[in-house]
Amino acid sequence: MAHIVVLGAGTGGMPAAYELRDELGREHQITVVNEKEYFQFVPSNPWIAVGWRERGDITFDIKPRLERKGINFIAERCEKIDAENKKMELAGGETLDYDYLVICTGPRLAFEEVEGSGPNGGHTHSICTVDHAETAYADYQKLLEQGGGTMVIGAMPFASCFGPAYEFAFIVDADLRKRKMRDKVKIKYVTSEPYIGHLGLGGVGDSKGMLESEMRNHHIEWIVNAKTTKVEEGKLYCDELNEDGEVKKQHEVEFDLAMMLPAFKGVDAVANVPELCNPRGFVFTDEYQRNPTYPSIYSAGVCIAIPPVEATPVPTGAPKTGYMIESMVTAIVHNIHNDLEGKEPDTKGTWNAICLADMGDTGAAFVALPQIPPRNVAWFKKGKWVHLAKIAFEKYFLRKMKKGSSEPIYEKYILSLLGINRLKDKA
Repeated sequence: MAHIVVLGAGTGGMPAAYELRDELGREHQITVVNEKEYFQFVPSNPWIAVGWRERGDITFDIKPRLERKGINFIAERCEKIDAENKKMELAGGETLDYDYLVICTGPRLAFEEVEGSGPNGGHTHSICTVDHAETAYADYQKLLEQGGGTMVIGAMPFASCFGPAYEFAFIVDADLRKRKMRDKVKIKYVTSEPYIGHLGLGGVGDSKGMLESEMRNHHIEWIVNAKTTKVEEGKLYCDELNEDGEVKKQHEVEFDLAMMLPAFKGVDAVANVPELCNPRGFVFTDEYQRNPTYPSIYSAGVCIAIPPVEATPVPTGAPKTGYMIESMVTAIVHNIHNDLEGKEPDTKGTWNAICLADMGDTGAAFVALPQIPPRNVAWFKKGKWVHLAKIAFEKYFLRKMKKGSSEPIYEKYILSLLGINRLKDKA
């Protein structure tokens, strides 16, 4: 009997545990280790930050769901991984042996890279966790109570998931219009991207033109190529760089509330394993999602090392979208099964990017097949249907996780919804 440990219980780790159980049957032991006792649906955090959702809408206790599937659960932080001896040390002092380790931790939010940033002791908010989104909502309510002000929204250098920042800007705009307070709040968008609509992907279709148009129509000003250097109470400092990486202009942006997505790095326990990760702590994987140095370690999601799509004046990372994560998880499960049977790995994850981005009362969907140009498919569309699809996706995914289903959502439903099922094989 093999022992497979899944580190992390997010949008990669929970599906990985369910798929492993369904694929391997009951003869092998599966344990999920996660710092928190609850699952949180991170894509809904922008709604939390304006009061459109509450914590109970997008979270649930992990343990009873996993135990129903015969999966062990430990709510502890992993302090150290001894990859040579296939052991993990947990915060409570427990040691866990494994035969296979599946790393799905997501990122560490590196607020320390910009002085004065972050919600804990800093002056900016984040929507990367439900806790952070709730804190942002509390200050958003204060802004409303004081009758308005200036909001700064955007992304710091080395951020690698820009969609939520755009979503939050447009969701705030929509919420303020519903409250008939849009004229009382000025919104400024400050991003490390080289242009609006870059998204860490070098743009997708006409994302640049479409998003610039939307931001003009919604009276959102922007600064691109922005290297945020410091944040003080009520003031954000950034250098606007030119194409050569030289300082073009220095900005001091005053604000009453700021939500800036931070830089991403790998979590410490993973980043500290020799030869497992790149310098920023992201796990190296081969085409089978397996680490080249430690073949018993697999990884999926935001925590894996994917090179930037292109060099940019201010460093930007490449996003890992839901479809990519789903396909990586499926590849891991099949390849572990093959290894247990003495076979070579034969299933590869995809680097295709598909995203549904809510914009409050409308939305934008983009498809990049493959993620890195040149692409076979580059598709970007806008419409109210995307807003409705995002809501439906949230409810369906949460139901799937609560039920313990391993059904592939993107492969079965999202591609059909977007009308591109016939295109995915072109990537």
